[in-house]
Amino acid sequence: MTTNNKVALVTGASSGIGEATALQLSRAGYKVYGTSRRGGQAVQRSFEMLALDVTSDASVDTAFRHLMQLEGRIDLLVNNAGFGVAAAGAEESSIAQAQAIFDTNFFGMVRMVRAVVPQMRSQKRGRIINIGSVLGFLPMPYMALYSATKHAVAGYSESLDHELRTQGIRVSVVEPAYINTPFDANLMRPDAPLDVYREIRAGVEKRVKEVLVGADGPEVVADMVLKAATATQPKTHYAPGLARRMRLLRRFAPASVLDAGVRKDLRLAA
Repeated sequence: MTTNNKVALVTGASSGIGEATALQLSRAGYKVYGTSRRGGQAVQRSFEMLALDVTSDASVDTAFRHLMQLEGRIDLLVNNAGFGVAAAGAEESSIAQAQAIFDTNFFGMVRMVRAVVPQMRSQKRGRIINIGSVLGFLPMPYMALYSATKHAVAGYSESLDHELRTQGIRVSVVEPAYINTPFDANLMRPDAPLDVYREIRAGVEKRVKEVLVGADGPEVVADMVLKAATATQPKTHYAPGLARRMRLLRRFAPASVLDAGVRKDLRLAA
């Protein structure tokens, strides 16, 4: 699949995985537009930035209409916008906070898909790549709500791919493991913290920070996005780096072994 003059839209492209992906696609020949809630600001990039808030129907509609005025087509959408959630017991987040997490990490993706699919259908071709996580297929104690959003991303992506294939549109989900990015420095904290979880919350956060020090950079995800975007027969799931081994573990390891491994890795009591 040639990339020259193809138009790509990458949400959450001001830093981390989104920025690395936009740069990689630009180098490969795509005309890339990135998005962030604050727009382009004063930073010089090899791609243009649009102001877009994925939690707002009006913002999504305005940004996409502007893109269509500029280019008249869209060939690739990369849904990357989202935020991380600090380690916390599931009961430490209010319903309002749980809804806010889903509104960005899941419904933001749904808004973007609803915006681009009519145009892709009229073109009879297009690619949609959603950035998920290993937490979309592996359990992660004290990350229940974030993990739930990534399970939702995976399920939505699989179903959507089946729906849109006959329209010339393919959908994939890229599911990385730990990635060392600024994304991890600005995590949403629980809004209803309980003292009973204080020590274990701190322990899990410490362990995650230790792992992130040696984790892959966002470029491994960007490489996988480009692979998915240009594949003649794209797969539904892509697992870059360490995530590939974790997917194999999930598939073939006995449940008891996987359970013990998760707890051992996070240094939780058996």
